[in-house]
Amino acid sequence: MARRDRLVMLTTLAVLQVLTIVIGVYAMTTEFSLSALTSGSSPTKPTASPAEGTSPSVPVVTAGPVLAQLPVKPGDGPLPTKGTLTKQLASALGDDALGDRVGVSVIDTVTGEQLFAADPDTAVTPASTTKIITCSAALAALGPDTRFSTRAVQGSAPGNVVLVGGGDPLLAGPTAKQDGYPKQAGLATLAARTAATLKSQGVRKVTLSYDTSLFTGIAKAPGWKSNYIPDGEVAPVYALTMDVGRQDPRFRSPRVPNPPQYAADAFARLLTKQGIKVAKSVRQTKAPAGAAELGRVDSAPLYALVEHTLTHSDNDMAEALMRHVAIKEGQEASFKGGAKAVATVMQRLGIAQGVSLDDGSGLSIRNRISPNALAKAIALSGSPAHPGLHAVASGMPIAGFSGTLGNGRRFVGSDSRGQVGLVRAKTGTLNNVNTLAGLATTKDGRLVTYAFMADRVPVNAEPVLDRLAAIVARS
Repeated sequence: MARRDRLVMLTTLAVLQVLTIVIGVYAMTTEFSLSALTSGSSPTKPTASPAEGTSPSVPVVTAGPVLAQLPVKPGDGPLPTKGTLTKQLASALGDDALGDRVGVSVIDTVTGEQLFAADPDTAVTPASTTKIITCSAALAALGPDTRFSTRAVQGSAPGNVVLVGGGDPLLAGPTAKQDGYPKQAGLATLAARTAATLKSQGVRKVTLSYDTSLFTGIAKAPGWKSNYIPDGEVAPVYALTMDVGRQDPRFRSPRVPNPPQYAADAFARLLTKQGIKVAKSVRQTKAPAGAAELGRVDSAPLYALVEHTLTHSDNDMAEALMRHVAIKEGQEASFKGGAKAVATVMQRLGIAQGVSLDDGSGLSIRNRISPNALAKAIALSGSPAHPGLHAVASGMPIAGFSGTLGNGRRFVGSDSRGQVGLVRAKTGTLNNVNTLAGLATTKDGRLVTYAFMADRVPVNAEPVLDRLAAIVARS
């Protein structure tokens, strides 16, 4: 009898194994998924990166699973209990580490109701949370699929080539490793395409110039400290820059003093490698109007640039985006013109007050943004009325995992580490300034946005800001 029982058991296991294999083969050949057995829809599938020079079919292709939860529909979860939330946030705001000027706004994205406020309209130095406003304006003005082109064109005489900057500081130089996100346009690719065109025209000897006229005005914001460029925080802002102005793309500093000249000299060497002899002198000029194009490379689409800018707090990309907004809005492509243009776009989005900028990155100590303006801007990124702004949400660093919240120093305290992975937020840090603005889903499934801002911090208030965001996520 025991032998018969063992035989039945082995037969049953064999049948189950065969059945498992059959189901696996079926799944692979028919794209069968578990969601097909549920009432929910399939998560957004990732799409392949678009070929250079083409537009992606979906505006935001990198954050499907994240954005599938945005926007939250009314009734998806109850509002957090105001009394409890108010008590906990008010208690945390009493921490001496925050200093004596703090602004707070917590907003329900479904109704727009303010769940908690403490001087929410106070003009506070925002530091890098400025990038939320800059990126929102760029997406709204330009559209998420916009790309920035670096070109080589025919100069004013035969054999003249002009390298024209298109305002893409992520343009990769000849030694950069292009293995990250987003995919960068490459100066070497541009040189190869330009050389091929020249050879097809029978031209093998040229003079090279460069054009930076897309951006205007001073290259350093008035509110920048003198150490920012030497320390590698940012490069002087020009329309022609490679490797965000770094002398060596592997290292944050030093930044080159003249990014356009540095990029043009590199382009000359790349043309030489392609069999085109280049005259020794490479100087600045302005390309003739309507000049014939010899080659071009396009940046990643704007939504990817925004995600990169927010996740990594890229100061150079933020300054470029501000100038592109200025161009689109008919302003001069300078710090001053960019500030006017961003304010105009934010007004169209319904944020008419609480934004005063001197730069696009937040390095300027003269910038002022209110917590209300930041919280409202982030709420727009999940609004069905503004699908083009979704990259603001998907670009936010994730607590404990990515960007400026994934460096091992944030959300490590006993009062915040339980919310690792549950909070998305943009950080802001300058001397005596700590800010944090982002979004979180409460324990009952309600999407809320928040901004916590302090600009008279004695030493470091980051752990307190983490605690405040964790309180919101736990509510």
